[in-house]
This record gives sequence, structure tokens and C-alpha cells, in this order.
Amino acid sequence: MEAPNPEFMREAIRLSIEKMQAGHGGPFGAVVVKDGQIIARGFNQVTSTHDPTCHAEVDAIRKACAALGTFQLDGCDLYTSCEPCPMCLGAIYWARPQRVFYGNTKADAAAIGFDDQFIYEELDRPMAARQLPMTQLLRDEALASFQAWEQKEGKTEY
Repeated sequence: MEAPNPEFMREAIRLSIEKMQAGHGGPFGAVVVKDGQIIARGFNQVTSTHDPTCHAEVDAIRKACAALGTFQLDGCDLYTSCEPCPMCLGAIYWARPQRVFYGNTKADAAAIGFDDQFIYEELDRPMAARQLPMTQLLRDEALASFQAWEQKEGKTEY
């Protein structure tokens, strides 16, 4: 396995600064690398697109998957200017890159107002104790879609 390449991290950092200064969103950038080449660049666009999910890592993952024509990043590395938040971490695990490299830590992000600690704490609480009320509804009817998936022929597993 190749050693981490500082130039790829520098590109993620460059994107984080350039795109933030251009007014796209917060100071976060990411690149996806395969076979020593950048195949996708992502940056935070939460405020400019009015999309709370448009974090740098998610943006880079979406672009990389589109470029590769797949929903998994097999054999890819992700370089991100900051340790991923809980949402991005989930997306990264679903995308399955081989490695992730990050610059700033979540503590560094919290120090400038991007504090995700409350989400980690919420995940550790029982459903009934979370700040955002969550109530199960119509499970018996909802199970129909899972039963249909289970019986579907020719499905693409993931």
C-alpha cells in the first residue's frame, strides 16, 4: 500500500480555504484519490446550496462515485482537511474507501464553532432520551418494502 501523499492533503486544504473564501460554505475540503490520481474534489457548500448534507467529504464521494460509475470507492483514498463529522463518517463507511487521511481534528473544528460532540452524545442516548423526538409509526406496513427487497431477484447488494 502506498504511503500517504502530502500533496493530496495540501489540495484538500487548498480547497477548504479557496472555496470558503469564495463564499461556498465552511472551511472544509476533500479529495478522492485512486491509483495516485485525484478523481474527485469536494468542498463544503452547506450555505450556498441550502443543503445541510453538502459537506466536503459527501461532495467528494458523490463526485468520485459518479466518475467511477459505482457506489463504492474500492481502492480509493480520501483526504479531508478535517476529521469527518458523524454524518460524513457514516457516508465514508458506506462508500468503503481503503483509507482516510485528515488534517484538522474535531476539537480544532469545535474551537471555531463547528462542534459535533452533541451528535456523538445523542447517539449514545436511548431513543426516548434524545433531544429530537423519534417515534416509530406503521412498522407493519413499512416492513412490506423490506419483504419485497428480500424477495427481489437480480438486486444489487450493498
